[in-house]
Amino acid sequence: MIIRKGNLTYQPLPHPLSAAAEGGLAHTLRQDWSRIKPPSHLGESLSRTLVGRMGEGLKHRMQYSFPVLSPSKSGATRLLFFLAVLLFAACHSSPSKQTDAAASASDSLKTDTVPAPPPPLFTYVVPREIRVKEYFRFIDSIVSRYDSLTPYPLTEHLLVRANPWIIDTLENTDYYRRMERGEFVYDQKLLPVLHPGDTLLIPDTLKAAALLDRMAKTWIDINIPEFTLRVVDGEDTVQCMTVRVGQNKKRYQQVLGRTEDLRTRPGVGKIVRITREPTLFIDPHTGKKYKDTKRDDGRRTQMPLIPWMETEINGVRMGQMIHPTTNPETLGRAYSNGCIGCTEGEAWRLYYYAPVGTKVVVRYDLLLISPAGDTTVLRDIYGWGKRENSKNDQ
Repeated sequence: MIIRKGNLTYQPLPHPLSAAAEGGLAHTLRQDWSRIKPPSHLGESLSRTLVGRMGEGLKHRMQYSFPVLSPSKSGATRLLFFLAVLLFAACHSSPSKQTDAAASASDSLKTDTVPAPPPPLFTYVVPREIRVKEYFRFIDSIVSRYDSLTPYPLTEHLLVRANPWIIDTLENTDYYRRMERGEFVYDQKLLPVLHPGDTLLIPDTLKAAALLDRMAKTWIDINIPEFTLRVVDGEDTVQCMTVRVGQNKKRYQQVLGRTEDLRTRPGVGKIVRITREPTLFIDPHTGKKYKDTKRDDGRRTQMPLIPWMETEINGVRMGQMIHPTTNPETLGRAYSNGCIGCTEGEAWRLYYYAPVGTKVVVRYDLLLISPAGDTTVLRDIYGWGKRENSKNDQ
């Protein structure tokens, strides 16, 4: 069927192109190609590409919509048609350049890609729910199982530092964190910390060495009048917490049978002992044992099962502990019997950053200088600043 529209005569192509239609199209292209000069920026290569497509690819792309022009029509009409063909071919000839650019970008990405970390030596899948009350026995069993298989001494602290999500989980057993979520917990020992399907990674040698190096450089810095404890990795503070310190007075203690100075002692020392599962809690003033505690919200709960750390300062073990308090309202105050108290969640993190042997510095610095050079003078809670001033005057 021939359709006429204005000065254009065209014939809808069959599907697929008939041999006659193909011949007419090829004849027209060959006849008028010499009259068309492609844009100079396309170059000779593109021209050859277009010619190569005339007999094969181009006829398939046009078989549904492009008309077959009558050779008897004017050259102007054919010229318009071939310009359209040329532009169509140009649009489909550029992917080679785009492909080269994409390949170049891909090579760049490969060059900048950070290599994947080495896989762990072993993985262990937790088979059942582990609660706080059985947590240490379970972790010890894992250490015992794999210690003979690792080329380095595997310890509880190294294992957990290689799986830091465990510390986060233990932190979230904090009574007050649970209360913030509307959950009252009477006995924190019953809270689950590991679940079936949790995976523990036994670190490879390089990661273990890096962790051991960091642990060896970690130390504890406590500034008494600032009520602040810092966990320091070399020169970088990785944890900062508000603590409570000893009261500025003396008091008779039934447990010791004498009057004791309750102020926290400054000096340099280390962690010498850790009680992972404290079960004996005694009021030092009365000697009375207790198993529950009154919280800041007035409720009573069981005592939490969180490690206590004993310090040795200036070569003397005076019972100056670092431990959690069940009454965080007392933090930032001189309230204790000489110990350094922190929140329950922070006590868990501190435990895994400060194993036995960790250096501890307890200082009494009243003048703080910020990185910007600003100075702050702290309140002299023990009056020791006046004593130092009097010594300097002499």
